Amino acid sequence: MRVLFVCMGNICRSPTAEGVMRRLVRDAGLDGRIELDSAGTGGWHVGEPPDERAVAAAARRGIELDGAARRVERRDFERFDLILAMDERNRRELLRLAPDDEARAKVRLLREFDPGSAGAHDLDVPDPYYGGPEGFERVLDLVEASARGLLEELRAQGRA
Repeated sequence: MRVLFVCMGNICRSPTAEGVMRRLVRDAGLDGRIELDSAGTGGWHVGEPPDERAVAAAARRGIELDGAARRVERRDFERFDLILAMDERNRRELLRLAPDDEARAKVRLLREFDPGSAGAHDLDVPDPYYGGPEGFERVLDLVEASARGLLEELRAQGRA
């Protein structure tokens, strides 16, 4: 199973989601069964490490963020089984980039997997980039709930 997390610049939300999910996968003993990566729809931060505020917030919860920002590529639609957008804007951009209906079917919002968000009108993980530290904590809360739900769904489907 291959999962790609996508936000705008690939320095805050998507690396946070990748790091949270990586820890959950490792703790569940599923290393090697689920491949994880992250990317951005924009190219402003390509090659940069995750935002230091995201790294610090994650570290306080024992989560490691690493890697370098990259931009979503058309081949990602072939390489990944599930492409999870952090918000509606990024979901629309991914749908625009997808080469066909099969690729578009792989695109979902991350918070669709959070059982606590069922029926919610707004499933966006808000971008913390221009705010204070509390925004990064909020992102972690939303991402952790969604990642737990994602892992449970993958297990229920026999994909993990």
